[in-house]
Amino acid sequence: MTRLAGPIRQIGVVVRDVDAAIRQWCETVGIGPFVVFRHIPIDGYRYRGASGETPDITIAVGHSGPLQVEIIQQHNAAPSGYRNFLDSGREGMQHVSAWHSSAEEYDAAYLRFVDDGLDCVHEGRIGDVRFAYFSRPDSAWPQVEISEALVPSPQNLPQLMERIAAHWTGQPHMIEAQDLPAFLEKVGV
Repeated sequence: MTRLAGPIRQIGVVVRDVDAAIRQWCETVGIGPFVVFRHIPIDGYRYRGASGETPDITIAVGHSGPLQVEIIQQHNAAPSGYRNFLDSGREGMQHVSAWHSSAEEYDAAYLRFVDDGLDCVHEGRIGDVRFAYFSRPDSAWPQVEISEALVPSPQNLPQLMERIAAHWTGQPHMIEAQDLPAFLEKVGV
């Protein structure tokens, strides 16, 4: 639990090669399968308070119980917390994330971070889900993300991913997002 945002629901890992990272997490740690969303559009993107070029990212998500592992690869040079992390010579855990179930909870957490003196590194919206990454001015990592991932929606992706992970037999390592409905039908989840 974070004192400013609530329980940590996700570990965010930033890498140069999402496919290789998925194999590593599945084969070494035993977490999987990962659902891969390639070249995700981000709306309303802002980096350090200013709008500009939007990061072109691929995200893969897998679960170990209620904890989500999110693997992120940025394909372009747009300014972002991900690009800063990679440009510093790092790969690996870049952030943790607390999820909120309403716009009001998200807004309150956002204000608590600002009031506590944290900087908003970048923020935007993927579909209907807002997200924002924060860091201390004197320490860039790990960053803390807040998102509206628990706002009720027809997809309920986090709950679906937990069920998929609970029935995972070790293969496949990844499922492309567009293939998820067929996979779900095949395995009866």
